[in-house]
Amino acid sequence: MHPAFSVVFFTTATGAGYGLLALLGVLGGLGFIPADFWLGLIGMGLALGLIAAGLLSSTGHLGRPERAWRAFSQWRSSWLSREGVASVATFIPAGLFGLGWVVFGRTGGWVAIAGLLATIGAVVTVCTTGMIYASLKPIAQWHGRYTLPGYLIFSVMTGSVLLNSLLQAFAIGSTAIAAAALLLTLLGWGWKLATWRYNDRLEIATTANTATGLAGGTVRSLEWPHTEENYLLKEMGFRIARKHAAKLRGITQALAFALPALLLLAVLFALPWPLAAVPSVLAAIVQFAGMLVERWLFFAEAKHTVTLYYGR
Repeated sequence: MHPAFSVVFFTTATGAGYGLLALLGVLGGLGFIPADFWLGLIGMGLALGLIAAGLLSSTGHLGRPERAWRAFSQWRSSWLSREGVASVATFIPAGLFGLGWVVFGRTGGWVAIAGLLATIGAVVTVCTTGMIYASLKPIAQWHGRYTLPGYLIFSVMTGSVLLNSLLQAFAIGSTAIAAAALLLTLLGWGWKLATWRYNDRLEIATTANTATGLAGGTVRSLEWPHTEENYLLKEMGFRIARKHAAKLRGITQALAFALPALLLLAVLFALPWPLAAVPSVLAAIVQFAGMLVERWLFFAEAKHTVTLYYGR
């Protein structure tokens, strides 16, 4: 796949935004987070801002962005359409939750119900995003058991690190939240390593013979189906050198997992407030940058079987 930045930013930003929204909704609704005006304003603003920015960025990958609304009509059969419906629907309880928290200064009662519904909507939306890719049988690296759980793990991981940075900045940092962010970061790291190991050992049964339906001997491509570069090759035929992939995997591990984990360890065991706020915020920024690299690799390393028709 050709990693367009609009899609890379979309999956990274919405994942972090929905993860933060889900945690704010459930923890705020259950009273674990105080109904502070500025915390609610900045926290909900950050979560909804990341989601909106990601969704708007995704339209940049469309050939005709003005027709994006038509995607909502295919919710019965398309995971992309279901994602659009779920994302818009989630804004309703999320808006009510933010309104109750910021304007009325409360997170209980009907506001708590709205927060829990926003959490459910966020989880459902992330699931639909993951299924867009997990349902694609022609791309073996995505059509496996690691894709959907990976989307959920990375969403709550980045969301928890963002939440920890917010709480630390407002001097209400929680050891439990920081510890959860650290454990989720380590879980995400382990899951990514397992995914890479699975994909590297993946044996794709489809060959040029099976793709063309020509049995016997070895099928070789004498000429391309098209005389020049086209959409299929631009979107589905991207190739990345092994040495570059290895280098980017190292950058991903350092920025998305290792460095944030070390910064969170410093918050837990070494630094009191307000010093703890600095590494907490830095961990969120560094991890977001690392996840941009991880998402780029997610697309770049995928191989679509359509490339078999081009002798690749």
